[in-house]
Amino acid sequence: MASSLRLLVAKIIKIGTLTVRGPAGEERFGGGGGRSVTLRFTDDAAEAELAADPALKLGELYMDGRLIVEEGDIYEFLALVKDNTLSEGLTFGMLWRGLARVAVSQFRNRVPVNHNRRNVAHHYDLDEHLFALFLDPDWQYSCAYFHPPGISLEEAQLAKKRRIAAKLLLQPGQRVLEIGSGWGGMAMYLAEAAGVDVTGITLSQEQLKVSRERAARRDLAGKVRFQLQDYRTFEPAERFDRIVSVGMFEHVGRTNYRNFFRKVNEFLSDDGVMVLHSIGQPSVSYVTNPFIEKYIFPGGYIPALSEVLPHIERAGLLVSDIEILPMHYGHTLRHWRERFLARRAEAVALYDERFFRMWEFYLAGSEMAFTHENFFIFQIQLKKSRDSVPHHRDYIAVQEEKLKTFEATRKALELVTL
Repeated sequence: MASSLRLLVAKIIKIGTLTVRGPAGEERFGGGGGRSVTLRFTDDAAEAELAADPALKLGELYMDGRLIVEEGDIYEFLALVKDNTLSEGLTFGMLWRGLARVAVSQFRNRVPVNHNRRNVAHHYDLDEHLFALFLDPDWQYSCAYFHPPGISLEEAQLAKKRRIAAKLLLQPGQRVLEIGSGWGGMAMYLAEAAGVDVTGITLSQEQLKVSRERAARRDLAGKVRFQLQDYRTFEPAERFDRIVSVGMFEHVGRTNYRNFFRKVNEFLSDDGVMVLHSIGQPSVSYVTNPFIEKYIFPGGYIPALSEVLPHIERAGLLVSDIEILPMHYGHTLRHWRERFLARRAEAVALYDERFFRMWEFYLAGSEMAFTHENFFIFQIQLKKSRDSVPHHRDYIAVQEEKLKTFEATRKALELVTL
């Protein structure tokens, strides 16, 4: 008798070929003409668990070694599933689990508890050596800008910093706030490129330590400072001329958007400019992927633009530019995943095989969101005054060319000493 999983797979896989092996034998599904992937289950229970709750159990079975990809890789399997239509394969069990997760998510949104620091620590306070395995030398853990196409990850991350700096229209002596300062790369770039004074705030103890060490080594302690600080309780002595936030907004949570932009309005000078860089999804979602929520980014949420823009308007801020980068994060994640896989032995030595497989699944699933689910990056430029930025976009290219001149003479970045 066919297992519930194999009956489900037969409904789903029409394009490409999926071979399933396990204690119940081997079966092949699909009509060919696309990807070819082979899975092996180590026990009968694994197939039943996956059929009952694929959203969570697929990642768990893979990280536990009970699901093994023998032909292709986990990204190819995820992409093969997305190449096909899922709606025909939904079961009652999947539906009620999905509805239950929506209910829990909505309850949490309406009864918020401040777990920001704990949630940040869950991911960003992991061993620093882990991130060194796959990031560029500046430790940019956000979407790179692959323009022109085909450039290296290092070049694309530099191009990302350059583009954001160009949109900020920096002038020497200005005060800049970075909300979510990571390992300090953006703050140091802005300070050196334009002679600005930068305050970076973070909730990660490990990122704070590394960013302070890096700034000290580049003699930037007087121009760049980092604080362990929640934006919600931050009370600066003066307003800032510029604000930048890259890859942090995904951790704000939709119930906090109103307060986030109110705080931006409070922090920003009357003629100030902000650039917000975040992942976006094409429509409102009522629940975060359960694997990502449980193991990778607890409390995270990817917004739709329709959820963000009303709160910007209500905060009294003006949108002066929105740029959509549809595939750049997909390219970034592909680079990260390939680098991570190439240093498997080091990652396993840091943690263990289960952790390695968990992170491989996270990187592959994230990449698939951009290649198959229309996720994107948005950069929103905000201002208070109509004339704070030019009334055209030509200035961005002009500023980028000036920054390239600076980069040609900039002191080389040192690898982070771990």
